Amino acid sequence: MDSFSTVIRTASHEQHVEAETSSFMSDLLGGRLGVDAYARYTEQLWFVYEALEAGADRLASDPVAGPFIQPELYRLGALERDLEHLRGPGWRTGLSALPATRAYADRVRECAERWPAGYIAHHYTRYLGDLSGGQIIRDKAERTWGFARKGDGVRFYVFEGIANPAAFKRGYRELLDAVRADDLEKQRIVAECKRAFALNTAVFHALGEEFPLSA
Repeated sequence: MDSFSTVIRTASHEQHVEAETSSFMSDLLGGRLGVDAYARYTEQLWFVYEALEAGADRLASDPVAGPFIQPELYRLGALERDLEHLRGPGWRTGLSALPATRAYADRVRECAERWPAGYIAHHYTRYLGDLSGGQIIRDKAERTWGFARKGDGVRFYVFEGIANPAAFKRGYRELLDAVRADDLEKQRIVAECKRAFALNTAVFHALGEEFPLSA
């Protein structure tokens, strides 16, 4: 029988591929969009991580979600430095969430407040994704828009508190395998993972509509 971390990874594989191959992400990583599109994407991430991390301290003592709350993962401070670099010191005044982003952040906040096991699904899809695929985005962004290596503009993708990402991910998968949930609850967590990917993909679609490539 597969471990829970394997079940989660396999179950969300299709959505993962769909999110990674969205036309917006392809255009962004292919250098076909300007730095403004990258900045807009970074703004949307801010809303999602604000929702993820606003409830984290409270969840630290939760028996189910608590083990996953690891401050070395936190991204909000790094995002804010990136946004200041991309948008200037008054970045907060122009900050706006797309409707798809608001729906995503609202769902994360709802899970954080009412369903700790569901929060794990969002925690997993975001942080482990950023730790893995995020490095490709960082590399492309540095080369395309000339950001300093691991500097302002791409700090979101730099996990300074994690010296060995491979070992960290192994440890994280062990936490998933040991999660305090029965089989039915595990099925619900897997379903929430799929929902998280769908919410993320909806943000990409909305960004794609905002930054269409001229035909």
